[in-house]
Amino acid sequence: MPHGDPWHDLTPDGRRRRERLPHTEANERVALDAVARASADPTLSNSAPDLLRWLRQRPYDEIGVAATAERCAVRGLATHEAVSLLRHLGPPHGERALLRLVRDDRVDEGSRARARNCLTLLRRPGYEVRAQQPAQGEHPLLPPALRDLPYSWATGFQWPAQLPETADNITRARAILEACVPTAPEPDPVPAPSWHSYEDEDEEPPAWLEVRTVLRDFMPYAHLVTEERMTEATRECALLNISGVPGDPDSEEAAHFARRWVTWISGWIVGEVFTWLGMYVDDDTLVTPWAMELAERYARFGFVPDRAVAMLNGHDTVPRSREALARLAAEGKLPPEDR
Repeated sequence: MPHGDPWHDLTPDGRRRRERLPHTEANERVALDAVARASADPTLSNSAPDLLRWLRQRPYDEIGVAATAERCAVRGLATHEAVSLLRHLGPPHGERALLRLVRDDRVDEGSRARARNCLTLLRRPGYEVRAQQPAQGEHPLLPPALRDLPYSWATGFQWPAQLPETADNITRARAILEACVPTAPEPDPVPAPSWHSYEDEDEEPPAWLEVRTVLRDFMPYAHLVTEERMTEATRECALLNISGVPGDPDSEEAAHFARRWVTWISGWIVGEVFTWLGMYVDDDTLVTPWAMELAERYARFGFVPDRAVAMLNGHDTVPRSREALARLAAEGKLPPEDR
């Protein structure tokens, strides 16, 4: 390193000198050249993160800065800082570079996931604009009983704990459960609404979490879950190159993808109904026997069985609940933690 060169000096004094450098067009060109040297010379590579952070200041050459950050990400050089710099640049040049990175097989999956996350944040205002548009004239995908649900997907469709046990609320809960009641075993179990890596800390989150983020922004309420928005959200997920998302929104694969997500959304809504009935409805007479009968059926067919069984356990002083639990246990239909 040349004496007095602040660009590759990683000592505290070098960092202080670099931070004091004014962000001029000339200094920006020197910084870009320094990044290029760091990418070519392994002995200088440790300076790349600091250089990329320095370039986050208002750029003079957005195209050049974006191209430099993209090259770093492709080469595996300070990828976290490179992707962050591209998000900071935003549209058009930072966003375009991120769109290329998520499809570039030379970039490791962790960095591509980070790029997808940055893209989602950059593009979210557009999703939110779409979410604010009325669904009039669109084709709903959920049963009528679910469409007037006032609780948001942003809160997991949770029913407020303090919600009173009124006739209207009980009627709504019953209507939702009856609308979604399974008639056959569920071949594609609804995943738990939250994901935790309990066994392996290095386990990668499932791709459906990324899909859910996009779908939830497009359709934050049940009445907005429509065929048109599902197609738009699927196309957006494909653009982000999320694993498992069909590229052709008109294909049979895309139709199956939409059906799966409608099932999962319905399951999460139903799960929260069971949670409210089991944990917050204290008057057993309001849920006997209809809720027990429905919960037993949901559990038997494997549609959110954990929530259905939890509701039965929440009213286990009622003979109908105990009888349903006994039948499910005899059939081996209880979740492992309840056997």
